[in-house]
Amino acid sequence: MVKLVFTLVSTNHLEGRLWFRDDDDFKVGMNYVAILSAILNIKVVAFILMSNHVHFILEGTRENALMFITEFKRRYSKYYQQKYGIREFLRNNDVDIRPVELEGESLERAIAYVQMNCVAANICMHPSQYIWGTGQSFFNPNQPEGEYLLELSRRAQMKILHSNVKPPKSFRLTDKGYVDPASYVNVEFVERLFRTPSRFNYFLHNSSKAKVRLEEGALPAFRDQSILAATPDLCRSLFRTNSVQELTEGQMGELLRQLRFRFSADVAQLSRVLEIPYEKAAGLLDSL
Repeated sequence: MVKLVFTLVSTNHLEGRLWFRDDDDFKVGMNYVAILSAILNIKVVAFILMSNHVHFILEGTRENALMFITEFKRRYSKYYQQKYGIREFLRNNDVDIRPVELEGESLERAIAYVQMNCVAANICMHPSQYIWGTGQSFFNPNQPEGEYLLELSRRAQMKILHSNVKPPKSFRLTDKGYVDPASYVNVEFVERLFRTPSRFNYFLHNSSKAKVRLEEGALPAFRDQSILAATPDLCRSLFRTNSVQELTEGQMGELLRQLRFRFSADVAQLSRVLEIPYEKAAGLLDSL
């Protein structure tokens, strides 16, 4: 009997920079996960795309995992350069790859850790409310049927996937325009692993990633992308300018204070969204 091998892949949190600036970026990332699982023949067990980092649990060796995340970063960096003009965006974004044992509930804890990143970030109260990953894939009796990608024209397929790879027949689109993870992730394996929805929720709520947040009972915060989208209008209304780059240091401090007040954002979130160093953001907020 062949022993199954699993790995947890995590990228470091980007400081003062976002991987995904809007929903279109997230959709591209979601679809790259789908096509890479197909062309590299690497099974994705669970994953989540966060604003400034990503996590994957993959079936396979460290070498398989490194190949997957390297190609994911390469493809997404190319897309990011074409859209935003920023070269080698993820070159220095380090990756951590760790083995995960199937025995001793290690895999259950790792899956819960990945799924609960969105809760730990105060984005939502449960991973099923977060669409950029496998949060809605497990123990969900209301899986949407969706449209199969092969039913579309080749031109439409390439536009959606940002690739000329022919999609597998199982790939099904969500109504948001990305490949549904449930159409390529081994949902049955994960559900057999946890056995029941209540046991699944037990691991979620006892995850080291989110336990403190849940105990605090904090309400969900605004997403990075919501704050980013609101910033140009706020710049125009406060300073009659169209971009953050045109602000003086004093105006930047006032913008940070306004965003903190309006969106209950902390320094780390404001640093990411406005792409300025954490120390500078903290200093400007503290200045008079």
